[in-house]
Amino acid sequence: MPIGRLHHVILDCPEPLALASFYSELLGTPITYSDDDFAVVAANDHTSGLAFQRSRDQRPPTWPDPAIPQQIHLDVMVDDQAVAHERVLALGATPLPGGNHVYADPAGHPFCLIPRPGWAPPVGQ
Repeated sequence: MPIGRLHHVILDCPEPLALASFYSELLGTPITYSDDDFAVVAANDHTSGLAFQRSRDQRPPTWPDPAIPQQIHLDVMVDDQAVAHERVLALGATPLPGGNHVYADPAGHPFCLIPRPGWAPPVGQ
């Protein structure tokens, strides 16, 4: 049985709504949520999609030069954060400081375990 299901792919950026507007137009997909620090582009407000999170000091990646790496993380929806916590640790994840249910994968990429939204079916289905 899976531990979780992908919720959003999240890009750090200085202006979430501006970047969401760009991707909304690019993909022909609506902005389904926004506040001062976060915006989501998805088919509707009951599906996963691209999200944009304010990073006030964000510096653009210098692709392909690794001097400033890509800034992205995954939100993984789970039915039970405590159970998922134990399972991701067993897989080799490492809890990261400064956040609740924020981890690094074995290669160091950050991801978050978030409670499954009420609109989403249970993860095992």
